[in-house]
Amino acid sequence: MEYTTHIKAKSGWFDIDLKELFRYRDLVFLFVKRTYTTMYKQTILGPMWLILNPLITVMLYAFVFGRVAGLSTDGAPYFAFYLCSNAIWSFFATCITETSSTFTANAAILGKVYFPRLVMPISSVVTAMLNMMIQLGILVFVLVYYGLSGVELHISRAVLLVPVLIIQTGLLGLGCGIIVAALTTKYRDLVILVSFGVQLWMYASPVVYTFSQIPEKYLSFYLLNPMAPIITVWRHAILGTKGIQGIYWGISWLITVAVLFTGIILFSRIERTFMDTV
Repeated sequence: MEYTTHIKAKSGWFDIDLKELFRYRDLVFLFVKRTYTTMYKQTILGPMWLILNPLITVMLYAFVFGRVAGLSTDGAPYFAFYLCSNAIWSFFATCITETSSTFTANAAILGKVYFPRLVMPISSVVTAMLNMMIQLGILVFVLVYYGLSGVELHISRAVLLVPVLIIQTGLLGLGCGIIVAALTTKYRDLVILVSFGVQLWMYASPVVYTFSQIPEKYLSFYLLNPMAPIITVWRHAILGTKGIQGIYWGISWLITVAVLFTGIILFSRIERTFMDTV
């Protein structure tokens, strides 16, 4: 008797079927649609919060860290500086926080139907990316306003690096998120630590300040934080602020790939049994 399908348990260290994952790409967009539908259901302003949230956050940053604390922005306008920083950081933070709880939050679905489990964290990253695109639209509008007002902007050809930086940030956030998601299937209290850890990571990254304010003797160690080069290159590409040596961005890419690879391997090992503990 011949058969064409052989179902067996996964046993390798890297048992992620990329072809199967690609075949389920439509499911990614269904999860994204579900997220937007449920997130703003029964709200007064609805999707307007996608615009209001970053604007309120940036205004607070500009007032507290710009006007009150007087932190340097390397000559960039306060509002544009913090809007630019918040766009890339909120994308990264959302990737981690949403991805880290994706399996525990959707345990009911996971126990009823089969699909590649990586579809869910990937959909979280896509959702976060769409939110960031809205912030980038606001940033473009603000930059055009500054330009028409006579404010000197230093946008250069480095702006072509923006898509690469978005991809890198998404991969880093996905890697960190699935590591936490895999561990939280057994250790639920890690979810509580995620939001706190993300806040600490933000202040360890040049989101509300520039890397030039870090003492020279600590700079090399500081730039080992993969988000520090990403944010610095991001602002340099969009606002023309001070950049860094390319080697630090290269190291950031190496760390990103290592984190993503570690996350996928860990997920591959835990995926076989996580429904028993989730």
